[in-house]
Amino acid sequence: MSERENVEAAILGLVEARGADKSICPTEAARAVGGEDWRPLLKIVKAEAVRLAHDGRISILRKGKSVDPDDFKGVYRLSLPR
Repeated sequence: MSERENVEAAILGLVEARGADKSICPTEAARAVGGEDWRPLLKIVKAEAVRLAHDGRISILRKGKSVDPDDFKGVYRLSLPR
């Protein structure tokens, strides 16, 4: 599996395990894939989160509300679509 595929699997697995109305921090997905060396994966996590949000498979949240995947910055969380 490629790094991108591993990140996608980690995001989907974590949000599904967390369940409806709960969210994960992007760093959780990066840590699941990269272990101790997770920081370089944050750009890949964000790119995969945007792609998965466009596909309707996850939601990107800021301050608890869904945001446009193409227009957000700062701290965000990931969840199952509402």
